[in-house]
Amino acid sequence: MLPSIGNEVLKSIVAQFDAAELITQREAVSQRIRTDLLRRAQEFNIALEDVSITHMTFGREFTRAVEQKQIAQQDAERARFIVEKAEQERQANVIRAEGEAESADIISKAVAKNGDGLIQIRRIEASKDIAQTLAGNPNVTYLPSGGDGEGKGKSTGLLLGLRA
Repeated sequence: MLPSIGNEVLKSIVAQFDAAELITQREAVSQRIRTDLLRRAQEFNIALEDVSITHMTFGREFTRAVEQKQIAQQDAERARFIVEKAEQERQANVIRAEGEAESADIISKAVAKNGDGLIQIRRIEASKDIAQTLAGNPNVTYLPSGGDGEGKGKSTGLLLGLRA
């Protein structure tokens, strides 16, 4: 009698869950089976002290299908992450381009209003950065021209790249 009650209760409870829920909600399933088994056994004056699910197995094909579903879900999550990352990068590029366009517009208006002083300052700053970079490189040597020393005209000095 007890095996038939056990099978009846087990089948009725297990049928209410899908496979993933049986695995992820194992404790809840076990509790429902325990409650129903205790109730059904009392109807036949059988006292149960403890009920536990100790081993739950599925067919090989079913297990493979569950694994494939989990792999597919992980792949979908990975693809969704890649798409979201690409969208964020696209938005960052748009914002950056808008900022650069606005900056160029502001500089253009400033140059039109106040002359090219800002451009000259930027040119001097860039030249200074280049000079500092070259000065720190042991493979570059500057050879000044032998000009007249009065500072008139353009310098014709040479930059030599020396390699060991």
